[in-house]
Amino acid sequence: MRVVGVIPSRYGSTRFPGKPLARIGGKPLLQWVIEGVKTSSKITDILVATDHNEIFELAKSLGALAVMTDSELPSGSDRVWQAVKNRDVDVVVNIQGDEPTVNGEILDLLVSCFERDEDLPMATLARPIKNKEDLESLATAKIVVDKDQNAIYFSRYPIPFSRNSKDAVSQLGLKHIGLYAYRKSFLKQFCECEPAGVEIAEGLEQLRALYLGAKIKVLKVDHESWGVDYPEDIEKVEAILRKGNS
Repeated sequence: MRVVGVIPSRYGSTRFPGKPLARIGGKPLLQWVIEGVKTSSKITDILVATDHNEIFELAKSLGALAVMTDSELPSGSDRVWQAVKNRDVDVVVNIQGDEPTVNGEILDLLVSCFERDEDLPMATLARPIKNKEDLESLATAKIVVDKDQNAIYFSRYPIPFSRNSKDAVSQLGLKHIGLYAYRKSFLKQFCECEPAGVEIAEGLEQLRALYLGAKIKVLKVDHESWGVDYPEDIEKVEAILRKGNS
């Protein structure tokens, strides 16, 4: 099975322009991500999809393939599709370009879903909800799954609603970790469809897949994703990386 890991890496982030080039612990953020992906045993190629020459050259210098993509693309998934649509590949892993703690273990776990199920269109990761902040933060998505660990719904609000207690919600829901893997044929279908109303309302593009009737396998992991959204996040992430290395 041919698997490509794609790292969408735009220069013009609204909250943090030039973020992929920002130095964290002495290395560009993008380098941390590429080095983490290289520890995967199942991803055969690493591809950086960017709209900026300096990011393009950095990716190549780190041994990744690099593709220039349109800066006006509406989502990370669309950037991923533009990068792979003419490539001979079976499974595509969409890897967040601003999460330096990504590692091969969780990427391989995600890819393994497609080895077990030849018809699976899409998979993602989640972890248990640990505290009130996990449950109530509108910055992260929560997931409810069915008996086979397929997503029923994603929401920024605490789900499922409970008339009894919030403790019941935290035991039934999961916190989404924003790594996605798609069978290439489904990614094509996904990107050729208009955004769904529910997707626009929640601001969560994975809801388009559910709207299309696709199954999203949700793998539960004990992994916390730490993203760099603002310049002030660098100090926090550096401390996490130092702790991990020690």
